Amino acid sequence: MPNETEISRRRLLQATGGAAATIAIAGCSGEAPEEGGDGGDGSDGSDGSDGSDGDDGSDGGDENANQLNLINSSVSTIDPIESTDTASASVIRQLYEGLVTYPDGVPEVENVLLDSVDISDDLLTYTFTIKEATFHNGASLTANDFKYSWRRLAEAPQSQRSNFLLGSGFLNVSAETSEENGVGPASVVPDSEAIEVIDDRTFSVTLNAPAPAALDILTYDSFGALPEGYVGDVEGYDGEVDQATFATESAAGTGPFEFDMWEPGTEVRVTRYDDYHGETASLDSVHWQILEDDDAIWTYVNERNADIFPVPTPFYEQSNIDAEADDRGRQAGTYGPLENGDEVNYLGVSELSTFYVGFNAAQTPRSVRRAIAYITNHEELINEVFEGRGQEAFSFLPPGVWPEGPDGYQEFADAFPYGKNETDRDSAQQILEEDGYTPDDPFELTLTTYESEAFEQFGRLTRDKLSGLGIELTLETSPFNTLISRGEEGDLQFYSLGWIWSWSDPAYGLFGFEPENTNTDLIPTDADGYYLDWQAADSENVQKAQDAWERFENNPDPDAEDIRTEAFVDIEEARRDDMIMLPLYHGLTERFWYDYVDVAPTGALGPHYQKYNQTSLDN
Repeated sequence: MPNETEISRRRLLQATGGAAATIAIAGCSGEAPEEGGDGGDGSDGSDGSDGSDGDDGSDGGDENANQLNLINSSVSTIDPIESTDTASASVIRQLYEGLVTYPDGVPEVENVLLDSVDISDDLLTYTFTIKEATFHNGASLTANDFKYSWRRLAEAPQSQRSNFLLGSGFLNVSAETSEENGVGPASVVPDSEAIEVIDDRTFSVTLNAPAPAALDILTYDSFGALPEGYVGDVEGYDGEVDQATFATESAAGTGPFEFDMWEPGTEVRVTRYDDYHGETASLDSVHWQILEDDDAIWTYVNERNADIFPVPTPFYEQSNIDAEADDRGRQAGTYGPLENGDEVNYLGVSELSTFYVGFNAAQTPRSVRRAIAYITNHEELINEVFEGRGQEAFSFLPPGVWPEGPDGYQEFADAFPYGKNETDRDSAQQILEEDGYTPDDPFELTLTTYESEAFEQFGRLTRDKLSGLGIELTLETSPFNTLISRGEEGDLQFYSLGWIWSWSDPAYGLFGFEPENTNTDLIPTDADGYYLDWQAADSENVQKAQDAWERFENNPDPDAEDIRTEAFVDIEEARRDDMIMLPLYHGLTERFWYDYVDVAPTGALGPHYQKYNQTSLDN
């Protein structure tokens, strides 16, 4: 990624959307969520349980004749500052817009509501000029709307990503805090952020330190604009709606679609916004059927109820793919036949993602965590459980984000200390016995996975391999949004999740490993790690990771890249040594769709970035 000292310091992005701080990777980089997402936590899209698409009856009659039908997993919110998962982000992208975006998940920054930006010589002040646009409630977009929306991100109690605006290593906007106000967003002194409205079309932000990825960070959903004062959850505004209503039924963005309905656990629909500032959608509506069970998804697909859809792993046949690489390295071609006899279009993209199992360190001893790493054979999982749909993961950071480049990634992977691509029961049993866990007196552990046959199969395989070693493993499944809620409450011991990068920066994923950031007692007020409670662990690696993150935060200047790189690798080493998270694979996003759907191919950052105003149906 070129940093901003390597380009014109007073660069202007014209209305056509010139690339800025563009990530220098192709659409196939070997990468993923998430929260997410969005960048963020997310379930495996290839199984149809996260940001993947496919949905409600394309053959369902005249009423839905111009409706794009997709499949999604459980949506948790439609409030941009509360969303941390790609299922919610897929909907939010249609409703809300920020200054810039990654078009269709291709990692090249493009203007949306931004007309131009002026960057000061010291790289600390960004002055944005915005386009003319109208919100779904009829109000005109102004600079005050952005200030209010970013204040919500910093101050509102339900904000999950205030650190992206204020945190060191992220945008790092100046603001005052007060310990008397509490922790997290509550600690921000109201309206103290260095965001200045200059006129109706212009505002500026001032940073504490240069942020080389500033414009990339602004592609994140939480920076989307809504009308000033619309929600009464920051000081100075009574609000037209309360946050709970806003998050479930009263959206008001500038996106190409406006909110129509959401029945939690069942379906979501948005409809065309005719006064959209950009290309008005030809679709009347977009509908997501919420399905997480593989059999239900496969039945829905084969009944031709979905226009774009996933193929769940239990029903997936690699031999059905007939594809070749396009100019971005994506595999494009056809797949078939489906069970109903149809041949459909196919796109396979190595995404910036990592799917993993995590451990709550306060509830799971290190010997247990390490024993599970010893008996996990990544190659076996890829070939026999996940049907080749991804790349073995021996680090959390995928190859396309590894700070030392591909060679450094491979060196780290080769040094995996738990038996690379083997089932080492002897080592697992030895460390368990040293900690007092035996077949007669086992440690009791519960694994919570998605409602996905592939992850359930992983659980059964892990349980069988642990048999007789000193761990008694109980298996359970959970809907995605319930799993997330339980994680936030610290009610998970051992669990499956995934992380999809929202921009190509190690810090974007590694912030979740800062030990102080993993305390589930503080979620959502002052922590947004991976539900690990790592700070509670008795280990020198906790301090190693904390020190490394602080070194990263304290060295934002472009010439300190070596210090940041060393810090990132130290965090990965600490994570690996304590095995608070076991990476399983780096994801492959696969989409399947019918010929009558004209939809742009997506990139390495995932289909949840895609807006559907440029998608059309020819039924």
